[in-house]
Amino acid sequence: MSESLPALPLGFRAAGLACGIKPSGRDDLFLLVSETPCAAAGVFTTNLVCGAPVKVSRERVPGATIRAVLINAGNANACTGERGIADARTMTAEAAALLGCRPEEVLVCSTGVIGHFLPMEKLAAGIRRIVPELKSTPEAFLGAVRAIMTTDTFPKLSGRELALGGQTVRVTGACKGAAMIAPNMATMLGVIATDAELTPQQADRLLRHAVDRSFNCISVEGHTSTSDTVFLLANGAAGAGPLNESDLERLGGAIDAVAEELATQIIRDAEGAEHFVTIDVRGLPTRDDAARVAKTIAEGPLVKTAITGNDPNWG
Repeated sequence: MSESLPALPLGFRAAGLACGIKPSGRDDLFLLVSETPCAAAGVFTTNLVCGAPVKVSRERVPGATIRAVLINAGNANACTGERGIADARTMTAEAAALLGCRPEEVLVCSTGVIGHFLPMEKLAAGIRRIVPELKSTPEAFLGAVRAIMTTDTFPKLSGRELALGGQTVRVTGACKGAAMIAPNMATMLGVIATDAELTPQQADRLLRHAVDRSFNCISVEGHTSTSDTVFLLANGAAGAGPLNESDLERLGGAIDAVAEELATQIIRDAEGAEHFVTIDVRGLPTRDDAARVAKTIAEGPLVKTAITGNDPNWG
């Protein structure tokens, strides 16, 4: 099975397990860890109502010493006030204590039901169990990704390899998402990891470029969530050294490709969707102009009903 799965970049380990948050009993805890500090960046929901993990993680990226991403599914820890903030910080502190790093070096996400407090005893026990399960295999990463699925019907992964600085560099990503999908991200969480060496500023630039051309270009029903987050982590473990502008551009292309493939998987798994439609806008002076036209068409109820009803009468 590993032959069909993207390999984790060097220096990264992952695990997933069930800690009792989901009523179904399915896996609901994800952990991705780098053996060495990472340059990291994040892009978050534009919704003014955002979850506690978004507020906590926003404070920590861009950063130069991030070690891990911890995600729970089944509970979004959103609309939970100061207790929600404290719980999100506690999650990172519990993981950091076991990983031998500072709480501020752990990023956190939550997805699931809104308005409920996290079951912290179950989470704490789950975190204690998941750290010893960390592995660097593709199957371990697949297991971790399965743990963040909510209404998803399949795990969403993508990977690329390229030669930079005389070394093989990997870019591997995963996401979850199937509903509340709108331009400016969606009800989605994503993590992209690479063993290339980046500064926090470079990571931020490359991630924003990729997100703007992928997750910010998909729409199902036009709603934006409280929890949307995409992270990029780069630990330099491939040994390619600092990248020149040409190599940065090539790495950016690989990150763009991974993000686009993940975004495409979200649309193919969209709740209630029976069609996959691409809008191609040409002839406008700027990309922003084209994006505004595409967004208007993509979110137009008449367009959607015509496509759903297989009726070319656009009105």
